[in-house]
Amino acid sequence: MRFYLLSLGCPKNTVESEGIRELLLAAGHHVTDHPHDAHLLIVNTCGFIETARDESLAALRKLADSKLPRQHLVAAGCMSERYGTAMGDLVPSLDGIIGTRRWKEITTLLDGLLAEKERGTLCQLPEPAPQPTLAHPLPRRCPGLATAYVKIAEGCDAPCAFCAIPQIKGRFRSKSPDAILTETRELVEQGIKEIILIAQDTTAYGLDRGEKDALPSLISDVVATVPDLAWLRIMYTYPQRISQQLVETMATHQQVCHYLDLPLQHADPQVLRRMNRPHDVSQVRSVIAGLRQVMPDVALRTSFIVGYPGETEEEFRTLLSFMRETAFDRVGIFIYSREEGTRAATLPDQVPEAIKEERYERAMLQQQEISLAKNEQFIGRSLEVLIEGFGDGISVGRSYRDAPEVDGTVIILDNLPPNEFATVQITEALEYDLIGSPL
Repeated sequence: MRFYLLSLGCPKNTVESEGIRELLLAAGHHVTDHPHDAHLLIVNTCGFIETARDESLAALRKLADSKLPRQHLVAAGCMSERYGTAMGDLVPSLDGIIGTRRWKEITTLLDGLLAEKERGTLCQLPEPAPQPTLAHPLPRRCPGLATAYVKIAEGCDAPCAFCAIPQIKGRFRSKSPDAILTETRELVEQGIKEIILIAQDTTAYGLDRGEKDALPSLISDVVATVPDLAWLRIMYTYPQRISQQLVETMATHQQVCHYLDLPLQHADPQVLRRMNRPHDVSQVRSVIAGLRQVMPDVALRTSFIVGYPGETEEEFRTLLSFMRETAFDRVGIFIYSREEGTRAATLPDQVPEAIKEERYERAMLQQQEISLAKNEQFIGRSLEVLIEGFGDGISVGRSYRDAPEVDGTVIILDNLPPNEFATVQITEALEYDLIGSPL
């Protein structure tokens, strides 16, 4: 059979989509980039917040509207995990569902779907659901790209009041070091030049096995296993678990990008308490100062939520003040989304949508000024850039400061070969991107 796979949502979803793809290929099926050529249509959905669910439903309904009699439509991922058979009510033409905890059984679902198709039922895997096995990595392919994500853990134990991820993904479960090292070795052998370690919280790696501060050792083992790897990037690190050992490990190994993502969510202690998040903002300041002291060139990214229940104008201004003080290189601003089944959804003093939007705009405008000032510091300097595409005399790539899909790019005024590194002198700065010429 030919299958079409659309992956939506975060990099963690991307990893699962790649796994689904490889399992289907290993079973003898063939991938196509054209939905009308496929027998099997799969959308790996995101169900984190309302806008993501809307995007997932729109993609499913678009495929459903054009679905041919010979085609089968499957919803995979977070929305299927969260809503189960109710997905059939949201997309009546849906043929099958498979959630995030059982995506490795995609071929079993396909067999059942073909058997059930004539009866017109919504096919799902039989209960009880087995616990996912994280011991062995799947073969990985990233055609046309020099970057790959490696998920080092599944699930999440954080009790954040606004988040449904623990309901969707289950408890935090670390992948074995041997599996991670095998996967990274295979990726580098396939020509991958940048590996990004991801999890809901990479700094929690090993805690479920009773190992404290296991991430630094894992990083050292990855670097030793694949010494030819150019870049190793670490994402989603909680500041409360960023140890001195982790900072020193990053500074010691030249392959490790001087880049960290710290998902803070807010900077006012009272808002953080209502979020059920760590609220010691002074500790966060100390972590940031320590990172910049040991790695003066470190690029820091974070994300903030505006319009959380009960957020006052004063609390929002505390956030703006913190943003100016810390001057993160990259910031993602998100409007609070009221998620059913979370504690935050039941909190009083829900902020009106108009105020949420207004605060979002103010925060974004301020960060654009900060980001531009940060970028202007690189004018006249040179950066190593991983080229990702070119055309009409312009190439686009990323520096160590830029994670794929969420950060800026470096625009080079020349055609350069993709999936290779180039030394670029920066000549101009924009709010999010840099412009330069090859040296």
